[in-house]
Amino acid sequence: MNIFEGMIAGIFALGANKLRSLLTMLGIIIGVGSVLAMISVGDGAKAIVMEEANRFGGANQFSIYRSNRIRKGRNWVTNRSKEYFTYDDVLAIEAEAPSVEIVVPRIPVWGGATIQAEGGNEVRSGYQGITPSLKTSMDWDLHSGRFITDEDVQNKARVCAIGFQLIDELFMGQDPIGKEIKIVYGTGYRPGRRGSEGHVRRSERLTIVGVMTPRGTSIRYGWNMDNHVFMPLTTMQERFTGSDEIHMLSIQAYDVDSVYQAAEEVKSVLRRYHNGEDEFFRTRFTVESVDVLDRISKVLQLTLSVIAFVSLVVGGIGIMNMMLVAVNERTREIGLRKAIGAKQIDILLQFLAESTAMCSVGGALGVVLGLGIGYGVSRLASRFVTIVDQWPFVFAPGWVAISLIFSAVIGIGFGIYPAFRAASLQPVEALRTE
Repeated sequence: MNIFEGMIAGIFALGANKLRSLLTMLGIIIGVGSVLAMISVGDGAKAIVMEEANRFGGANQFSIYRSNRIRKGRNWVTNRSKEYFTYDDVLAIEAEAPSVEIVVPRIPVWGGATIQAEGGNEVRSGYQGITPSLKTSMDWDLHSGRFITDEDVQNKARVCAIGFQLIDELFMGQDPIGKEIKIVYGTGYRPGRRGSEGHVRRSERLTIVGVMTPRGTSIRYGWNMDNHVFMPLTTMQERFTGSDEIHMLSIQAYDVDSVYQAAEEVKSVLRRYHNGEDEFFRTRFTVESVDVLDRISKVLQLTLSVIAFVSLVVGGIGIMNMMLVAVNERTREIGLRKAIGAKQIDILLQFLAESTAMCSVGGALGVVLGLGIGYGVSRLASRFVTIVDQWPFVFAPGWVAISLIFSAVIGIGFGIYPAFRAASLQPVEALRTE
């Protein structure tokens, strides 16, 4: 009997004692299933973070912004620096930071404004002063019309592009291109280093020239790009803030590996143009969210692997006990086979194949269980976790292969002793056994 015939015989042997075989394999089934289920759910969370990073500029993007509070020792204190970003900083970074691909100057107001349309519809929303580079850095397509152009920025044009959601909220689904909106502001945050002017209520009218495709809500920060209004940076400065200040610089490196190098280059440029000061701004990296989740995922995988290993060892001990019982139950069969010419290697391979088959079947059932649980959790998460439209189910073929291989190794390792014990039985003594 070769190893393959022994494997087939082993599978049939499992069917002879179904309940006992299933209970014996529970340790392996639970160990493999729990690991694959948690890896599937964890990789789904990682996929969500990666997808968000790509939707809002990619993991190779980071932001530098003027902070209202800075850290002094262990305390946070008010930022009293008189330094702030201007468009000259943008030009300097583009010229002197070789790892930087795109610089997007932004003056964002995330909320606190009322957007009114012709006909009386209105919505509370945010607005931003930007340059055409925003569309490029975010790889953002247009639903209709056009985006802000360099000419709009140069001419301080009173035009804007709007998020897709505003079509329904302001225009009841009708084409908004060429129509006017009025931005009423002053009751909330007004950007600028001179602080809030919430007691002043002002309004400006802009003509819509474009509508962006849906982009969604940021899970990390909570803001929704689909209900924002985007206008030329200079228009924002002249008509809304009254200064040449820029609140934030969104910077895109050439690739993820050069993000931190690009950040150091940008900081060096800013220090040169701001009297050596570097406390007035802070840096926020998109890649940090991915890195943190990746580290958490690796720790979780390591922890689960240890738990799975313990479960597999426990399952292997159970299988070894069952195989020892099988050797005692089939002593006469072993003696008869040896009497008609079976060699020790044949008996050894038969029982080794049976233990390997049992562990392999347990591993396969664990894979089915783990993937089933992972799929079920992803469907439940899609229904009850409102921050995402759909929780992705991630199939990890590498972990499936590792689980099956390791299950077979456990079968071989814990089946060696029972197999040697069966192979070492003497035919005459075995035949005398009742």
